[in-house]
Amino acid sequence: MSDIDKVSGLVPRASDSEETAKVRNDEAAAAANVESHDVDESSNSEAGSPRPEALVADAERNQEMSAPAVEIEPKEPAAPTRGPKPEASVDEVERELKRLSRRGFISAAVAAGAGYGAWNWLRTRDQLGYLQWPLRRVLELNESVAETYFRTARLSPTFPAARILRPARINGNLGLDPRFDPSTWRLRIEGIARPLTLTLDDIKALPRREQITEFRCIEGWSMIVKWTGARLADLMARYPPAERVQYVSMETPDRGYYVGLDMDSAMHPQTLLAYELNDEPLSMDHGAPLRLAIPVKYGIKNIKRIGVIRYTNIRPADFWAEQGYDWYAGH
Repeated sequence: MSDIDKVSGLVPRASDSEETAKVRNDEAAAAANVESHDVDESSNSEAGSPRPEALVADAERNQEMSAPAVEIEPKEPAAPTRGPKPEASVDEVERELKRLSRRGFISAAVAAGAGYGAWNWLRTRDQLGYLQWPLRRVLELNESVAETYFRTARLSPTFPAARILRPARINGNLGLDPRFDPSTWRLRIEGIARPLTLTLDDIKALPRREQITEFRCIEGWSMIVKWTGARLADLMARYPPAERVQYVSMETPDRGYYVGLDMDSAMHPQTLLAYELNDEPLSMDHGAPLRLAIPVKYGIKNIKRIGVIRYTNIRPADFWAEQGYDWYAGH
């Protein structure tokens, strides 16, 4: 080291020849180390040491350890090609929410306006059968479909006695005058050669029938009950109409309630003139002394306290059909 270097405090850089010599010395030392390792491995191999393949693997590991480490620069993540931006500003979010809110409000306003316009149009249509004609036509279409697949041989499901609901639920009291005296009750048959009047004993003289079926109310509830009585078909066979007819009409004694039946439904084997409910005589609330039990129809057709049965070819009036309900009322 020169005096100038000592004063400056700087270490002089080794010459190229010195660096080359140092590299050669390092390589010679590494070679000597490998040779000594090979000698050791050879001696160990003779004593039952690992196979030559393991020695090659060790040599390769030593070379990898002596090689300088290469630093790999991390790649930047690729930008997404589609989809929303990773981050959206508050202003952008607010603008999107306002846009969606306006669209929803406009859609709701259009739907409400269309609904109101359609309802207002329906209310102003002419009536047909106590109902605006478009609605009545829909009900008539339903009736036509129901009549197409109706068969007297198709029975409503029956149930075991364990399914019976006790006490049976009461469904309405229309036509049930609280001043009614059961001892004065008579059943009048019209539309036959000579009108006649029957007593409850006359009805009970017909073949006795029992069935456990489901009573379905048009309000959406149902119950399973047991009916006992005579088939309407048996009554009509005993007291037939004067001519071939299409309908049967029934009324309460004071005509406070009345229904009409198509002939196929009237002749159905499960259509009963019932005088017992759940093995007990009908109570006043359930239509004593005689009511209709017809499981192929909704409850509105199951008239209580029948006072008149009439055979006719004119479609009979029906209490709930006059209130805008379906005349057929089948299910």
